[in-house]
Amino acid sequence: MIMSRIEAPRDEVTGNLLDRLLAGLPADAVLTDPDVTAAYAHDMASFCPAGAPAVVVLPRTVEQVQHVMRTATELRLPVVPQGARTGLSGAANATDGCVVLSLTRMDRILEISPVDRIAVVEPGVVNAALSRAVDDLGLCYPPDPSSWEMCTIGGNIGTASGGLCCVKYGVTAEYVLGLDVVLADGRLMSTGRRTAKGVAGYDLTRLFVGSEGSLGIVVRAVLALRPKPPRQLVLAAEFASAAAACDAVCRIMAGGHVPSLLELMDRTTVKAVNALTRMGLPETTEALLLAAFDTTDPAADLAAVGALCEEAGATQVVPADDAAESELLLQARRSSLVALEAVKGTTMIDDVCVPRSRLGDLIEGVERIADKHRLTIGVVAHAGDGNTHPTVCFDAQDPDECRRARESFDEIMALGLELGGTITGEHGVGVLKKEWLAREIGPVGLEMQRAVKQVFDPLGILNPGKLF
Repeated sequence: MIMSRIEAPRDEVTGNLLDRLLAGLPADAVLTDPDVTAAYAHDMASFCPAGAPAVVVLPRTVEQVQHVMRTATELRLPVVPQGARTGLSGAANATDGCVVLSLTRMDRILEISPVDRIAVVEPGVVNAALSRAVDDLGLCYPPDPSSWEMCTIGGNIGTASGGLCCVKYGVTAEYVLGLDVVLADGRLMSTGRRTAKGVAGYDLTRLFVGSEGSLGIVVRAVLALRPKPPRQLVLAAEFASAAAACDAVCRIMAGGHVPSLLELMDRTTVKAVNALTRMGLPETTEALLLAAFDTTDPAADLAAVGALCEEAGATQVVPADDAAESELLLQARRSSLVALEAVKGTTMIDDVCVPRSRLGDLIEGVERIADKHRLTIGVVAHAGDGNTHPTVCFDAQDPDECRRARESFDEIMALGLELGGTITGEHGVGVLKKEWLAREIGPVGLEMQRAVKQVFDPLGILNPGKLF
C-alpha cells in the first residue's frame, strides 16, 4: 500500500527527488500521498503557518539520513526534521515543497551503562520508554516534559525541553553529553563526550541543543543518567490568592529547600481539570500549589514547606499519605493543558519564564490581560523555576476571538520581558515567536545567531523560516 503511494503524480522536480531518494532508501520509507503527508505538516502549535511537503522520509539508519541530506543539498531543497510533533511553537512545521525528515523510526536504545551512568540512544526513542528502561536498572533520566509518553529524545534535544522536575534536576541541556549529527551536506560529525568531564574545544553539543533542527540532524545522543531517587511525596496547599501562593514559592526557595517539584495551578486551571477528570480538586481555591520531595525523609521536608505555606497565608495544607495519593495529585497537574483545551476547543500555550521573585507580578498581569480581552486564560507554572504556561482558551471558529487570543498572547510575552524574563523557558521559538526572539536578544545577538547558522547551513536548507 505504501509502495503504491510513491506512484503519485510527479512533476520533473518531484520525480527527480523521488528517484534520488529511492536510490538509497527502501520504498516504505518514502511517502508522497498528499493525504498521508498532510499529517506531517505541523506540530501542536496554534497560529503557525504550515506548508505542504513534497515528500516525507522515515529513515532507520544514520546512512539513510546522510543520503537524504546529500540529496537535498544537491537539489537545493529544504529539509524539516521532525520527532513526534508534540511541540508547541511550530518548530516542526513543514514548508511548501520540503522534505520532511521524520526520525521516529530511529527508536533504538543502543546502550545503558550503570557504571558510566550514560545512555546512548537514537533520536526517535520516546522519553517515557527511556525512563522506564533505565528505571529497571536503578537509574533515572530526569527530564520529563508533560508529553513524556509521546515526545521523543530528538525532539526534546531540538527544543531544549524542560518538565516538572526542572526545579531540582534541570533541563534537557544538562543531560546531553555528546551527539552524532548529520550536517546539511550529509557529513557526520560527533560532538561532546562519554566521560563525566570534558572541556575540549568549543561546546558544540550545547549549541545543537535547542537549535530546532536548524544546524544539523541529531542521529545519536549520549545522555547522562542519575541514580534512581526514592519515591516522592507530594503536598497540596490552597491559597486565597495567586499572590499568596507566589509568596509561598519565594519563601520555600529562599529557605534553601530543594523540592523535586513545585507546581502552581490557578483557579481557572483547577476548574478545568475538575470538569475534565472529575478529580474533585478544591474549586474554592484561587491557587493550588503542589510541592514534592524525593529525599530520604520526604515527610519532614513536606512538613517544613507546609509551615512556610501557612505563613504565606495558605487556607489549607494537605500532605499526601503515600505514593498513590501523590501520583493522583501529579496526574491533576499533568492533565492541566488538555483540560484547558477542552474549555473552548483551542488553546495558545505561552511559555514565559520570569525570575521567581516576579512570578506573582506575571500572574496578576495575565489576569488583567484576560479581563481586557474578555478571554479565559488559565495559568499553570513550574513555579520553582519561574516558568509559566499562560494558556489562552478560544474558539477557533470565531475570527474576533482568534484576534483577541493572538493579541493577548503577545501582551503576555511583552509582560514577561518587562519583568526581566524570557519569551520561552522550554518550548522553543519555532515560527510562533520569531518576532519576539529578535526583541529579546537584540540586533547584535540576532546577527551572531545568523552567522552561526550560515557556518553550519550555508544554503539555508535546514528547517528554514524557524527561529529568525
